[in-house]
Amino acid sequence: MVAAAQHPNITLFTYAEVEKVEGYIGNFEVTIRQKARFVDHSKCTGCGTCWEKCPTKVVSEYNLGLGTRKAIYICFPQAVPNKPVIDRKHCRQFTRGKCGVCQKVCPAQAIDYQQEDQLVKEQVGAIVVATGYDLFEWEQAYGEYGYGRYPDVISGLQFERLNNASGPTGGKILRPSDGKEPKSVVFIKCVGSRDAAKGKEYCSRTCCMYTAKHAHQVLEKIPGSKAYVFYMDVRTPGKGYEEFYLRTVHEGVRYIRGRVSKIYPEGDRLVVKGVDTLLGRPVEVTADLVVLATAMVPSKGYAEIARIVGISTDQNGFFMEGHPKLRPVETNTAGVFLAGACQGPKDIPDTVAQASAAAAKVCALFSRNEMAVDPMIAQVNQALCSGCMECKKICPYRAIESRTISERMGGKTVERTVASVNTGLCQGCGACTVACRAGAINVKGFTNEQLLAEVDALCL
Repeated sequence: MVAAAQHPNITLFTYAEVEKVEGYIGNFEVTIRQKARFVDHSKCTGCGTCWEKCPTKVVSEYNLGLGTRKAIYICFPQAVPNKPVIDRKHCRQFTRGKCGVCQKVCPAQAIDYQQEDQLVKEQVGAIVVATGYDLFEWEQAYGEYGYGRYPDVISGLQFERLNNASGPTGGKILRPSDGKEPKSVVFIKCVGSRDAAKGKEYCSRTCCMYTAKHAHQVLEKIPGSKAYVFYMDVRTPGKGYEEFYLRTVHEGVRYIRGRVSKIYPEGDRLVVKGVDTLLGRPVEVTADLVVLATAMVPSKGYAEIARIVGISTDQNGFFMEGHPKLRPVETNTAGVFLAGACQGPKDIPDTVAQASAAAAKVCALFSRNEMAVDPMIAQVNQALCSGCMECKKICPYRAIESRTISERMGGKTVERTVASVNTGLCQGCGACTVACRAGAINVKGFTNEQLLAEVDALCL
């Protein structure tokens, strides 16, 4: 994300980060850090003169290291608005104190090296978390695949950039090592997925289909080429998915059921050693390019986002929904919704469907003047509360607040601190009742007296 834009009813922040979230459903206050772009977007026309003249070249993150970009750049071709930012870490003006080429050539005089980060506070009624995913770092776990030392062993997302018309090769499938067209391509599925020993136990869901797509593209774009796919299982749930997989088989893609044990270079090519478990014999394929279908993992910084927003994560780091079947886009924090692969591995149709559902939930929330809440929430007996606030430390939803009350004691008015429950945030989990040493806080309907009365009634 590289810019910020406004609409009469919409404020869009890009190249920005959420620093703090306070409040509750319908009354969130979000603190946003708008990072310095060092380009005045109110003046910039996006003409491109600045990045054309910039002398500094940096490895492109968007192309996953397969190409380069300038120190002043647009993060990705479809950025809206299509205006650049300056990478302060690599810009010579900031690292060496001399250059300023972009400022000299800019016809709109939009370059401003004095810009600083700004903190902006926004009042919002609901939050949709859609932080996406990252790829499993196979280079650190799979030594048999070369630990990332071989330039012609790439990930599926890198292959996607090679095959894209806006990618570093203009849509041509070329080997990163020498720029030659590969005639034999090996695809390896489940790299990091379904591997409890070195990767993740779960299935990443998308790998089978995008590998089939990539194999089809190799045969379509490179005449006389061969494509091999090493797989554990082929999983193609979805409309038209099985038909597409069978189409690739009929086109000539060879599917080999088995794991790859080793990849090593031989001359300017790669040797892929594996096993065909259906035939019960070892297999050795000489390839020009090897593409790994790596696992989808939570995006970097997911733990910090979960802490800031106040939502839970599962054992793998994906954000937890309120209920897997009945509340798939809601979280246990009221007013916070999920969309896309931040909840778990998803393909594009599932992501679009969940994003639409989250938007519908937000619209439904905003369409009501009053909201029904769960009555079974925590309640504080202020007469017993000592104000230790141990309940506040343990509350996962930040629903406990401290407040000062006045009381008459011995003919005098004294003030003391007690705990107070924000009914908009409390989810009735009961964690606070366990932490309260004085027994001053209980969940409505689950006090000791009520529970004992139920036991007595059952024993009659």
